[in-house]
Amino acid sequence: MPYHFMPGRMKKNHKTYSKLMLPINETLPNLIPLKSNCNRPLQMSFEDQVNILVYFHLEEHHSGRHLLQVLKESHFARQYVAPEKGIQKSSFFEDISSRGLEQMMELFEKLYLKAAKQLPRGHEELGELTLIDGSLIDAVLSMYWADYRDGAKKAKVHVGFDLNHGIPKKVFLTDGKGDERPFVSKILSPGETGVMDRYYQRHKCFDEWQAEGKHFICRIKASTKKHEIRINNVQSGGIVFYDAVVLLGTPGVNQTEKEVRLVGYQVENTDYWIATDRHDLSAEQIAFAYKLRWNLEIFFGWWKRHLKVYHLISRSKYGLMMQMLAGLITYILLAIYCHDEYLEPVSVKRLREICINIRNEMSLEDIVNDSGVWFYQPPGSKGIYATS
Repeated sequence: MPYHFMPGRMKKNHKTYSKLMLPINETLPNLIPLKSNCNRPLQMSFEDQVNILVYFHLEEHHSGRHLLQVLKESHFARQYVAPEKGIQKSSFFEDISSRGLEQMMELFEKLYLKAAKQLPRGHEELGELTLIDGSLIDAVLSMYWADYRDGAKKAKVHVGFDLNHGIPKKVFLTDGKGDERPFVSKILSPGETGVMDRYYQRHKCFDEWQAEGKHFICRIKASTKKHEIRINNVQSGGIVFYDAVVLLGTPGVNQTEKEVRLVGYQVENTDYWIATDRHDLSAEQIAFAYKLRWNLEIFFGWWKRHLKVYHLISRSKYGLMMQMLAGLITYILLAIYCHDEYLEPVSVKRLREICINIRNEMSLEDIVNDSGVWFYQPPGSKGIYATS
């Protein structure tokens, strides 16, 4: 019987990995091509870069050197992740630190839009909510650009998190001391509402965001001075004890020019003061929307702990941004996969299950290839068969 040898591309065995990577494979043809900066051809295409970085975040790789060793020694990684001709250590680290950032950013933005169309929408009654905060990433002392304090280097990611769909949508990178407030206008689009903690309180910004048509729900300091313009009714017996339209700050010093709504509520003997320009929501909804801000803290902890954010591949700002984007892309891929397969949000349980399935598929391929089994597909047949 005539047959075709298929020495390694038996994708049928890699159902989990192939389906997880499908959104990337569908998006890659529409991206700006990555070209070499010289006459030499690229040793690692942008597709290779994405595959390698997503693979790094999924598996237990503790460093770039560990990753390169796996890419060299694992049959699965050689066939489905690494460049066809392999990659040298120097070329790998140079490329990660100098090429592909424009394409990675474009891929992240396109995957976010794809996921936002597929994933279910929650909290519709609250409108378009974007949780905004910054998070520190530990750096090494040789990362001179990651200024934080004497004897400590840290970078900071500024993230906008789409609460309605449960996925990250925007990211910026600065040194550890980078101010977070200027990124609010870059993260929000007109009509969206940013939900923020006390650090983002700046009365001038409250005026600017309203002028830009960008809404906010921001906790402020209890000691902030307020000039009441009108008082709204408050239901007795609830958590809300204050609801009014005010001007915040000291006249002639830092007082807001535009009116701001101020909601006060108490939870477990702690008073919360929330400034907002959302007059369409009830005071209880304002309090609930701010409570949802904790979802971003949960995401940060989950992302850092389970997707290896602390294991840095590159020490340059360029390379670190590549890794941060790849980590966020991996999370979006997991969100799409968990919804399609289980109708569930991302969870540690499902991440472990996905990784175990991928490793089992990898082990099967390695065992098959080590045993000398050949794969063939008879002409006209849809099945793939094996023979020794």
